[in-house]
Amino acid sequence: MSDNIVDRLTAQLRQMAADFEIRPEERIIEGAMAKRLAASRTPLREALNRLVSEGYMTFTAGQGFFCRALTPEQILDLYEARAAVECEGLRLAMQRTEAADIAGVLEELDASEPIYERTSDRLTRLEMDEDFHMSLIRLARNAELERMLSNINGRIRYVRMIGLNMGPDGGSSSRMTEHRDILEAMWAGHADHALAALRAHIEMRKEDATEAVRNAFSQIYVRAS
Repeated sequence: MSDNIVDRLTAQLRQMAADFEIRPEERIIEGAMAKRLAASRTPLREALNRLVSEGYMTFTAGQGFFCRALTPEQILDLYEARAAVECEGLRLAMQRTEAADIAGVLEELDASEPIYERTSDRLTRLEMDEDFHMSLIRLARNAELERMLSNINGRIRYVRMIGLNMGPDGGSSSRMTEHRDILEAMWAGHADHALAALRAHIEMRKEDATEAVRNAFSQIYVRAS
């Protein structure tokens, strides 16, 4: 079996699951999916097993593979995991990074901020926001934390994208201000301030998770119809 084929199928299915092109808890009909992706069932099954290990799919003996569920509890779990990963990354970054590295992320923020505030495209905003947080965690110089954050980002991506346009400007101005506050605290060497700002920036309450899931479901099923 070619690893390239499995890699391609994994990437395709991961994107479909991240976007809920496959709906929450929908069963994967392997024959139909293999035909849709122009693949045989053996590499498809290997790709699905990979996505089970990544948290995008589940497997039930005797029933098969299913797209992951979408519940407020699961979204809260992922946001708590995201906060833990990013805050640990920032703590390590404060010990390991150089001022020039922080300055580089500040320069990236300066360049992206006008584009972020000008665009109304949710995907563009989401990608730019993810890029900022990935740049931040790279300062920790820990490949495993970077890998974990990338996985979490993919699994909350759809919910976040729906939420980015809530409010009159999608929260763009406040989000950019919060990014800058985190970096400026790091630049000044104020670790406690930077950590508190980062945690406040990414934490989610139970009520917010419930609303985010409600909005996501409305978009998923309206789009499907």
